[in-house]
Amino acid sequence: MTGSGDSSGLRLKNVGIRLNGQPLLEIDCHILPGTILTIMGESGSGKSSLLDFIAGFLRPDFQSEGNVFLNGEDLTFLPAQERHIGLMFQAPLLFPHMSVLQNLLFAIPPKIRARAERRQLAQQALEDVGLAGFGARDPATLSGGQQTRVALMRTLLAEPRALLLDEPFSSLDQTRRSDVRDLVFRLARANDLPVLLVTHDEEDARSAGGMVHFLDGTTNENGCSETRQPQIAVSER
Repeated sequence: MTGSGDSSGLRLKNVGIRLNGQPLLEIDCHILPGTILTIMGESGSGKSSLLDFIAGFLRPDFQSEGNVFLNGEDLTFLPAQERHIGLMFQAPLLFPHMSVLQNLLFAIPPKIRARAERRQLAQQALEDVGLAGFGARDPATLSGGQQTRVALMRTLLAEPRALLLDEPFSSLDQTRRSDVRDLVFRLARANDLPVLLVTHDEEDARSAGGMVHFLDGTTNENGCSETRQPQIAVSER
């Protein structure tokens, strides 16, 4: 998953997160484009706080150290809007006052100015996830799986350079969870994005197909970590 001379992808270098002076986690890893790293741990282990740190949203009551690099650029001190990192949460968080299509149009970068082109991109995004014709719908009328698909396409339309997944499948039933999870991973790989997934569900980790960090003191020599949570394949656990 890592190459010593390769600066592409997402690199967490000597990152540590603390709360009230107490360490939550330490991690050092390199996620190459088109690959997925899963971090597993129970509630309160610091998984979501790590994503907040990477995206630039860490709350001031947390303390952090280390650096975040994306394609060789140090993002550590950049504001969130300049990092170009996509983040999907447990809830889809679609704008309730906008239609499905308007939610997607909102995400398209302003450099794409032509109204017709923006609309075509949004409509194509819906078609790509099996929601053609849903543009005029109120997000509240969609199922949980449909809302998650819209949220995914809204994230990808923003042209992120990396993707962070904060248990975005946890609210879905088992059938929808499998289908939507496979869709997210497939499109992330198709867009050649480095992906960091946090979850407590081992099935999510297996489906992701990459390496895993366990935040429970597990030790294993396999992987690229240089601190206390080495990466291992979930099947080896």
